[in-house]
Amino acid sequence: MNHLAEHLAQGFSQTPKTLSSKYFYDTTGSRLFQQIMGLPEYYPTRTELAIFQEQGAAIARALAAGAGASQPLAVVELGAGDGLKTKFLLRELLAQPVALTYVPVDISASAIAELTASLHAELPGLPTEPLAAEYSAALTTLATRPGAKAVLFLGSNIGNFTPDEQVVFLRELAQPLTPADRLLVGFDLRKDPRRIRAAYDDAQGITAEFNFNLLRRLNAEAGADFELDAWQHFPDYDPSTGAMRSWLVSRRAQTVRVAALAGQTFDIAAWEAIHTESSYKFSLPQIAGLAAAVGLRVVEVFQDAAGDFADVVLAVAG
Repeated sequence: MNHLAEHLAQGFSQTPKTLSSKYFYDTTGSRLFQQIMGLPEYYPTRTELAIFQEQGAAIARALAAGAGASQPLAVVELGAGDGLKTKFLLRELLAQPVALTYVPVDISASAIAELTASLHAELPGLPTEPLAAEYSAALTTLATRPGAKAVLFLGSNIGNFTPDEQVVFLRELAQPLTPADRLLVGFDLRKDPRRIRAAYDDAQGITAEFNFNLLRRLNAEAGADFELDAWQHFPDYDPSTGAMRSWLVSRRAQTVRVAALAGQTFDIAAWEAIHTESSYKFSLPQIAGLAAAVGLRVVEVFQDAAGDFADVVLAVAG
């Protein structure tokens, strides 16, 4: 069965109906997200970039500290994207006395191809082993790779998981780590709720187009017949839980047919919502508690001056 159609069938059997944000990222979705990162409302990317620009050398030292000069260091990045921020760290890590290899992992093959080409041009001396795959493949790489590892999970992608999923995912990341390894995770911190909501509902409507790209993909790859003008993008932030959620809301009652599911149809009520993405926001005590729950400890926290974002270096506890 078509994997995207299978995902739709599974997601539409739930209440509320759901689609996974990982399917935003085909070639069009990756291009749209590049545009989102440059929007004035979307602070996470430029804030984390500023942290790397201003504190990159210190972050690199913290990541390489467990390796020493006697063994290689593999930088394994989950959800590498265009590598814009990571390149600052890679340059700093290349200045460390370690034999460095970069392993970028991304579900988008086009994003990986573009990143690999740019790395060959900008950092030609850096050994690179790109992997176009889901995170599960990277976890296998972590478990079998010799030498020290610095695992990067940036951009507050951890917030795309529910609280229970965050624990499960970080536990899976922590399981193959040795005392020499480090994990760098980006966390979007809690702040003015209006700023958070605006970051997911920009005035130009690029974020809405990004959300609609799920429906475009289902039409193109699963033979669905979603009518995009029958839907609206709706973001909602709950400051009591830190949950930023995005939805696709049906403007009218409709029936959607999916060719890849042998013509199966799905009835959708007027104003029924499909959940497409969560982006949880964190406090520093919450981050420390999450780390402790999965057997990790906080080594160092790198923040911007306004306290909007934190890049946290973690290691195996004890």
